[in-house]
Order: sequence, then C-alpha cells, then structure tokens
Amino acid sequence: MNKLTHIDDQGRARMVDVGDKAVTRRRAEARCLLRCAPETLAAVRAGSTPKGNVITTAELAGVMAAKRTADLIPLCHPLALSHVGVTIALDDDVPGFALQAEVSTTGQTGVEMEALTAVTVAALTLFDMLKAIDKTMRIDAAHVSAKSGGRSGDWVAA
Repeated sequence: MNKLTHIDDQGRARMVDVGDKAVTRRRAEARCLLRCAPETLAAVRAGSTPKGNVITTAELAGVMAAKRTADLIPLCHPLALSHVGVTIALDDDVPGFALQAEVSTTGQTGVEMEALTAVTVAALTLFDMLKAIDKTMRIDAAHVSAKSGGRSGDWVAA
C-alpha cells in the first residue's frame, strides 16, 4: 500500500499539491442502491408518491452535489467539471433503485469523490422524498465502479 498522501510527516491532514501533475482527461463512475419495499417502488412507478417526481428531483440533486464536493469534503480540490450525469433506474430485483453517476473533467486530479457525492446525494434525496411512505429503506453498496485518466490509469471494478 502507498503512503497516505493527505497526511504530512507529523500526522496532520493536508491538501495534496497537484501542481506538478499532468493535465489529463479524468472520468469516474460511481454506483449505489436504494433498497425499499416493493410497494414503494410500485408507487414511484405509478407516479403516486406524495412529493411528486422523485426520480427527476434526485437526479438533479446528484448533479448539484457533484459540483459542491469541495465544499463538503475538506481536502478535495475544487474542480471545473465538464460533465455530470446521474441516472436512476427502478429495479424490481433489488427491490428499489439502481443509481449511477458519471463525472468528468480535464485537470490534474481525479473526480472519484465527485461521482460518489453525486450518487449518494441522489440516494439521500430519494430517501428523503420517500421516507413518509417507507421507513424500511436502506442505501447500500456505494462504490466507485470505474475511473480513467491520470497517473494511475484506467480501472474498472470487478
């Protein structure tokens, strides 16, 4: 395992200096699940939830969150994002929702944290909008599923 780059020699947290890193196209994808009761999924599918179109609202919340990642995570660099996409699919097999975020930029550091922030805030927004009808919901399996660009190269989860 490599040395932790966000810790200095005295053990203090520090922001990594990326000034000498190459500017490359960076992309990351993150995924998670929001598990819910089958009845909740049916209500969303029927458009009968009390708070309206929960999917569109949650996707938009994820996009907005990705753009604010540096405000939420203390050591993240503020980045000019060139693309943020959040998609939410209803999945009867879960039962619940499969969420995916894709984020890209051209810069000196990656966008994994932005993708994770997007997908988890989208899940939190769904949770908030559906909690009145389902107390059993659970957010699961948030993870980076792929990344490309930068010194460490491309990676796809198994």
